[in-house]
Amino acid sequence: MFPWSFGNKTVKELRKRQGLTARELAMIAKVNSPIIKKVDDFKLKNVPEPLKSRIEPVLKGR
Repeated sequence: MFPWSFGNKTVKELRKRQGLTARELAMIAKVNSPIIKKVDDFKLKNVPEPLKSRIEPVLKGR
């Protein structure tokens, strides 16, 4: 995947690619699961910064 196309994917697409549920992603990133569900349909580049910096490494597989 090209680095510039990563930000154009939705959080849900990236989460499913890693095989994670919203609850699992929330536990790994240490945020509440309703917050993840709220931004599930956002493109990663449109997620607010404090949350983006927490979930981006998980979604990239690091």
